[in-house]
Amino acid sequence: MADVALTGGSGLVGGDLITHLVARGDSVRALVRSDAAARVVEERGAESVQADLFDHDAIRDAAWGADILFHVAGVNETCPKDPDWMDRVNVDATRSVVRAAGDAGVGRVVYTSSGAAIGEQEGIIGKETITHSGEYVSRYARSKHLGELAALEEGAASSVDVVVVNPSSVQGPGRATGSARILLYALKAKRPVLFDTTISIVDVRDCSRGHMAAAERGRSGQRYLLSGASLKVSEAVAMAADLLGRTIKPRWLPEGAVRALGSPSAALGSLFGADVCPDLVRTLLHGHRFDGSLAERELGIHYTPAAETFADTIAWFRAEGLIAS
Repeated sequence: MADVALTGGSGLVGGDLITHLVARGDSVRALVRSDAAARVVEERGAESVQADLFDHDAIRDAAWGADILFHVAGVNETCPKDPDWMDRVNVDATRSVVRAAGDAGVGRVVYTSSGAAIGEQEGIIGKETITHSGEYVSRYARSKHLGELAALEEGAASSVDVVVVNPSSVQGPGRATGSARILLYALKAKRPVLFDTTISIVDVRDCSRGHMAAAERGRSGQRYLLSGASLKVSEAVAMAADLLGRTIKPRWLPEGAVRALGSPSAALGSLFGADVCPDLVRTLLHGHRFDGSLAERELGIHYTPAAETFADTIAWFRAEGLIAS
């Protein structure tokens, strides 16, 4: 049993992590900024503590006495309405939180980064050992990479062990946004218009277990990719169709046409609505194929098969009325 402080508990990853920590018997204090967030984390069994990410003293006081601090909070938007705010939260606030944890005497911080921060060149399998290419497919990828550097630098300066986890696209019950929107769209549209990019996914429950294992067994200063499967969108759609017991016949956008556009097409717009920007197109064209085996070897986690993740996600879609039963 551990005394845990956590940011980002009202989100998908942080909320599921609270559930796992509480089930293990840990005492969890979740740092929140609003009454709505407080209600969410309290329903999951955590104590809520009002603390703004930029308020050093509030973070320090909330984290005082904790064995571990999980810094999960961040802005996860491929097409951010306020890119500067995303940078402040993902980079500056990360530095502030790690510094406050050090001042509170917390021995270890687990920082939730992203697979997008790995920075592999297009067509290369992303691994922790890869040197960042120096190019960013999106402002989000840039902010998470810089956030990693800030966390590790501040950890060294504050004598705090920092372990970084890099989840790939998190999927599972509870998510219908981001890349999960592709699956939902494919299930709902009569003839979905899709681009056959490569995606890497991790089940949200595996993501939580990976965070917990990183806190217990991760090496200080090490990054751990959490990624259970890499597959083409066409493979994911075929898997979903098989689970539903019906045929899905997408209209596939050719890669050359998307590359030639250099900006979102009407077809992509029909999929992503207003959240379309050049960063999204670059991300789709780049694709991601991550190797999550280091976490298996060093942290001892086991990944849920993609078919099981999709089955549980589809069941949740139905329960939420997002698709027909």
